[in-house]
Amino acid sequence: MAATAPHPALHPARRDPAWRPRIVLMLTAAVLLWPLFVATEFRPSALLAPESLRVSGAFLASFFPPVLAPDFLAMVARETWRTVAIATAGIVLALVVAVPMALLVTHTLSISALSGRMARGPFWLRQGVRWLLVLLRSVPELVWALVFVRVVGLGATPGVLAIALTYGGMLGKVYAEILESGEAEPTAALLRNGSSRLQAFFYGLLPQNAAELTSYTVYRWECAIRSSVVLGFVGAGGLGQQMDNSVKMFAGGEVATMLLVFIALVALADRVSAGLRRALG
Repeated sequence: MAATAPHPALHPARRDPAWRPRIVLMLTAAVLLWPLFVATEFRPSALLAPESLRVSGAFLASFFPPVLAPDFLAMVARETWRTVAIATAGIVLALVVAVPMALLVTHTLSISALSGRMARGPFWLRQGVRWLLVLLRSVPELVWALVFVRVVGLGATPGVLAIALTYGGMLGKVYAEILESGEAEPTAALLRNGSSRLQAFFYGLLPQNAAELTSYTVYRWECAIRSSVVLGFVGAGGLGQQMDNSVKMFAGGEVATMLLVFIALVALADRVSAGLRRALG
């Protein structure tokens, strides 16, 4: 009697050798995440309740049609330009904060570390700058904006300063990580041969990391545009403040128009980022 061929489903070559670890990992994640969902009172079923569906439907229906009146579009264009200006000015000031701090905390640019161990003074200086970066990025830009609104009043200045401080901490941290992840040998060779830290940065670290640094900066500029809209809700000016006024007046068509403009802004930032990456790549 001829031997029966093994069933394809049971053939060893067709089995996934990692199915047990994957199932264990998924079960472990579910057990660990369940208390978090309980603590946050996360109930997706509430979204499907009849009353919730009725309110959501009425709210979304108010968005159509978008308002396209010439005077309103002129106001939106003016506030959009102000929003972009707030984000751009905030990012420029954030770079003024981030770049020197990133160079200070980058271990690759330490001359004393070339001998194997960094000197005590430079070490503690770097630790102090790192903690300052932690402080800047730990405070949300919304909190900074509320503080500066109290100090300088309503307008664009609180938004610019809030973005500058929070994003300065973010950019400084990520810039340092990007620079330290590159090849250290060219920079170390320049430092050993008498180059200054700035020369080692411009000729050793920057060329190999320029594309990644640029891409992350443009991404943060895109995030700053979003943040400037949110900051407008606390009186920091721009498109967000006008959107807040329209929401309070239940003018869904005006909100829809401003949302469409905002989507266009984010898409434009994405295209700028892609173009810069191609140019530097």
